[in-house]
Amino acid sequence: MKIRVFNGGRPLSDPTFFTAHGFELVEQSVNARTSKEEYIELLKDVDGAMVGTLPLTDAEVLRSCPKLKVLSRSGVGVDSIDLDTATELGILACNTPGVNTTEVADHAMGLLLALTRLIREFDGEVKSGNWSSDPALVRERVSDLRRIAGSTIGIVGFGNIGKAFATRVRGFGPFKILAYDPYIAQTTADLFGVQLVEFKELLTESDFISVHAPSTTESNHLFNSEAFRAMKSSSILVNTARGPIVDGNALYEALVNSEISAAALDVTEVEPIDAQDPLLNLDNLIITPHIATGSPVSAREMSRKQAENVSRVLTGIAPHGIANPEAIKTIAIMRQNDDVRWEGIPDFSTALAL
Repeated sequence: MKIRVFNGGRPLSDPTFFTAHGFELVEQSVNARTSKEEYIELLKDVDGAMVGTLPLTDAEVLRSCPKLKVLSRSGVGVDSIDLDTATELGILACNTPGVNTTEVADHAMGLLLALTRLIREFDGEVKSGNWSSDPALVRERVSDLRRIAGSTIGIVGFGNIGKAFATRVRGFGPFKILAYDPYIAQTTADLFGVQLVEFKELLTESDFISVHAPSTTESNHLFNSEAFRAMKSSSILVNTARGPIVDGNALYEALVNSEISAAALDVTEVEPIDAQDPLLNLDNLIITPHIATGSPVSAREMSRKQAENVSRVLTGIAPHGIANPEAIKTIAIMRQNDDVRWEGIPDFSTALAL
């Protein structure tokens, strides 16, 4: 069987992981200029693939890959994969939940602290010599500092990372923590001292909002002009989830017109963000280059689990994470009908071990 690894320019850390199972391994680099036709050519004869934000495996690409059985995505998000089409075709979309929960929650907390404590700004004052030349002027900016204690925190998306962020921010003494997630029960939120509310209430009540939701059609441009107008003018938005959740044009207008106080992004609608994007001219906005997940520990764990997903599926063992579990039913029907896609591949059980 053939496995293609889309490595983003980085070589696979342990290629013997695949060759030990008798798989043919092919590594491949792609970028934003790689065409859909090239994606199809690269995927049409493989049984499994390790992917990231690229390549984009939409319906046309997936329908052109008759042998493809498993796509293993790095991290938790699977927005580069057309899940409906993958499910229809009996292709498993796997991910690696939990490998970077700590890193993303830490990064979100760090961005919030940078904005509330003006860390960038005061660092600049010291390094420019202003602290020594005019300390009184620098001290005047102290009145712009803000405390998290006594505030209302809003969390959009209360999965593993949202919960991890809640545990971190609670240590700073907020008055209350709100969360919006229509797929989470209040009994779960109670375990973290969090109150579930509707999205509009979260917008109007929160002083600081951190986004940890997946990128879906439902969450696309969830933060738009209307949402920003509903927020407090003193509020701060942090997004370490997915770029399309925040409408970049609406965010620019909200920051310029003081509809909100400040924002921090680790993700943007287009990545890398265009060098001419007007967002880059704003002093009340921090942007980091989609590195919230990063650390040597998470990188090793993610690479290992992403690779294991492919080898497990193709050798009859349940993967670490499945983003489209309904595909399991499709695969069962395909097996009954002797569909060639899964011919010769051992079945696996997702039941809990007793």
